[in-house]
Order: sequence, then structure tokens, then C-alpha cells
Amino acid sequence: MLQRIHATPAPWPLHGLARTREIEGAALQSLPPFTLMQRAGDAVARLARALAPHTRRVWVVAGPGNNGGDGLVAAIALRRAGIETFVTLAGDAAQLRGDAKQAHALALAEDLHWVDQAPAGFGRAGDLALDALLGIGASRAPEGRLAILIDALNALACPVLAIDVPSGLDADTGQPHGDACVTATHTLSLLTLKPGLFTGHGRDHCGEAWLDDLGVDPGPVDAWLIAPPSPAGWQRAHAQHKGSFGDLVVIGGAPGMAGAALLAARAGHAAGAGRTYLSFLDDTGPALDGEHPELMIRRALWQHDLLREATVVCGCGGGDAVRAVLPRVISLAGRLVLDADALNAVAADNSLRQLLIARGRSGRPTVLTPHPLEAARLLSSNTASVQADRLRAAQTLADDLTAVVLLKGSGSVIAAPACVPLINPTGNAALATAGTGDVLAGWIGGRWSTAHASSTADTQQITSAAAWQHGLAADLSPTTPLRASDLIAALHAQLRRG
Repeated sequence: MLQRIHATPAPWPLHGLARTREIEGAALQSLPPFTLMQRAGDAVARLARALAPHTRRVWVVAGPGNNGGDGLVAAIALRRAGIETFVTLAGDAAQLRGDAKQAHALALAEDLHWVDQAPAGFGRAGDLALDALLGIGASRAPEGRLAILIDALNALACPVLAIDVPSGLDADTGQPHGDACVTATHTLSLLTLKPGLFTGHGRDHCGEAWLDDLGVDPGPVDAWLIAPPSPAGWQRAHAQHKGSFGDLVVIGGAPGMAGAALLAARAGHAAGAGRTYLSFLDDTGPALDGEHPELMIRRALWQHDLLREATVVCGCGGGDAVRAVLPRVISLAGRLVLDADALNAVAADNSLRQLLIARGRSGRPTVLTPHPLEAARLLSSNTASVQADRLRAAQTLADDLTAVVLLKGSGSVIAAPACVPLINPTGNAALATAGTGDVLAGWIGGRWSTAHASSTADTQQITSAAAWQHGLAADLSPTTPLRASDLIAALHAQLRRG
């Protein structure tokens, strides 16, 4: 069944390459020969006609494998629907095998135009291109003729529909294999949804994502693409009071960095925390937030037993000063969100790392919110390695540090020990501005303080819901970049609408 992703408010199951191969193998054994490829090609043709109902010309760029076979079956269906169809086969037809060979034989019997490149003048209004060059099995940078054809597809002004994944994109990680990678306007994922479409560079390359499961039950999942959080928990009973929504303590703001802590505290208060305390690491920090005097500024709260029952956000603008307070914060906090310089301190100090691990093993929940560089430091790695496989990096951190990990970036990953990882579909580069990460940390803390989370899975869900809201605020923003203070107002408006 053909489905548009995000069209329904439900999480979407994601399956990596290995799992998809297992599902495909089982389906091929249970179905008559060529059935799966016929279904795939027909699904592509249906979507192509739905996306561009007035299309008069289609150019199908087919590769030498099963992805190319799917494209050839689609070409047949489109030609039979009366659409002038051009086909470029990138490879030696004599080398085709299995279902792809059969698809090619069927295509030769049709009234198709076989061309070496895009037909003259192709790409105008009313045209549509199908990328059927490389499927999920591609593992190296496209070269030679493949790269030339990818460049030709990217140069078109008309829509480009990629089959399964944009050619040149890793289906698991969302990273291009090389410089040549199709940037599609739509991608129809077949059999399963691939995680690489929704994280890393995948979102920029796949355009709008669609799925057709080809009538096959996918079974166990590798990750979930999260859905909009339910607004049920946002509503307040008449008899509730500020003590019903927990205490939030924000610790940060080393000399010269008070703004980061202020943003986190304001975000946590806007998220619904009953009482919000702010403790600066700078003794000369302000005693009052003039714009939000409801924030309660206290000195050296890390020395106070209030931490035991509170949700604590620590590290925003923490600088080097945060390292001295972290042993007590990690040991005492009831619930703990570590961000920014707190994460860098843990990465540089094994004793803090061991405290954090012990905290998790004792059942006290922690959320870590690293960007890729901070994650690399925690993993003793580098940013390129983290970005090369974001799902694996986040899950490794979660397992190693016994904490929920929100790895920020395009398609933020929310991982937790012994839990299936989640990918957030909201957000855009409007968030690429100073302070938005501090807002996210505070927002997580504020939402968490109001919730009754009793398990790691609960904490993962609260964190993912906060990430979804944070990203949606950017998606709805009429301005780019989105200033951090405006982001808080946009997030608060979401709660009012809920």
C-alpha cells in the first residue's frame, strides 16, 4: 500500500539494510518469481502519475541491478498509460541477472525510447525523471557513467522521483557514498522505510518520502521515526498547583556565558516546570532576570539538597567552571540533563564518566544532549565518524554511559539502553543559531519535570517528544535563522495550542 510519510500521526518503523535483505529474501521465497519486482515497478508508476498527473514525458535512468529492474517495470507501466517514456540503461544489458534481466526483456518489447542521455529539452514543466540507478546495495562512491547520470538528474528543473533511496546515498546512515548523489524531490521507499532517509544528509537528498510495503509484513524494526506527541499530558486539572509540576534547577552560566543558562531556564519555565531555579557558576551573575522575574536565582544550588527531588539541567554555558560542581550534581540530582560543557567535562575526566555510569546503573535517569563534536569527544572519536553512522554513535553512547542520548543534528537520534532508537523528523537549519541547543536542554528539563516517568523508555519518549516540539517550532517559523529567545516563545505557543 502506497503511503506518504507524516500523513498520519503515528510512528513509522524503520529497517536497515541487513534487516531489509532478510525481509526481501523471505518474500522472494514465498512469492512467485518476478512478483516483487512487478509490484515495485507498478507502485513507482502509480506514484509518478499521482505526483505529476499532467506528465507528458518521463525519463527513466536505470542501473544494472534490481533497482534498475524496478525502474524498467515502471517505464512499461507509464508507457502503457500513454506517457512518452525515455529509458537510459547505465550498464551492459548482457550482464543483467534474475528479475532485472526479465524486466529488461519485457521492456524491449514495449514502445520505449532507448537513449544514452536525457532527451533534448527534457526537464521542462510536465516532465518527470525516475532515478533507478542504484538501490540499497550500493556501498561505494558512484563513478564514471553513473556519476555523469547522477549529475544530469540533479541538473533537471523538473521533479525527480528516486526509487528506494536516492542513488549514491547510504540507506542506513543517510551519508552520501561520494560526491555524486541524487537530490530527489520525492523518494519512494520499497518494502521498508530506510533510516538513512531521515538522518544525516538523507533529509536533504530524499525530498518527500513515501513507502510501499509491497504487501509484505516487515517484522521487527531497527528504529522508529517518531510521531507528534500526544497533547494529553499538556492539559492541567483545575485542582493542580505549581507544586504538581516539579522543580527545575538550571546550573550553568560561567563568566561571560550567563545567556546560555538564562535561555535554558526560560525554556524550562515555559515548558511547564512548577518552580524554576537558576544558579550561575559566575558569582557576579545577575540576581534577577529582568525579563522573566519569575525565575528564582539562587547561589550555589549544587550544594543544596533540593537537587535530590528536582530535575536538573547542567552545563549550558558552563565553561571550565562546571567541572568542579559536576561530582555533586551527578551524585545528587533526581533527574539530570547534561548539555554542552558538562558533556565536555565528562569526556575529559574519567572519574566523572564513572560517576555517570554508576548513576545510571543505580536507576537514576540521565539525558545527554550532545551535538556531533561533543559526541565524538565522549566516544574518543571524531565528528566525521559520528556523522558517518549517527544511529550507531548514539546507541553506543547510550549503552556505554547508561543514559538516554539525544544526538543533535539533521534527524536527531534519541537512543537509550536496551531500547529501539528513535529518529526525529522535525527541524531545519533555522535552528543553526546560537542558543537553540540551550533552549532544547531547558525544554527537555521542563517537560520532564511535569511528567511521571518511571522507566528508561519513558525518559526516552519524553526526550523525543521535546525534540519533536523543538524541531516543529523551527518548521513553523516564518524567519530563518530562528533566534533562541523567539524559539522559546514559539515552543510555549505549541503548549497553548495543545
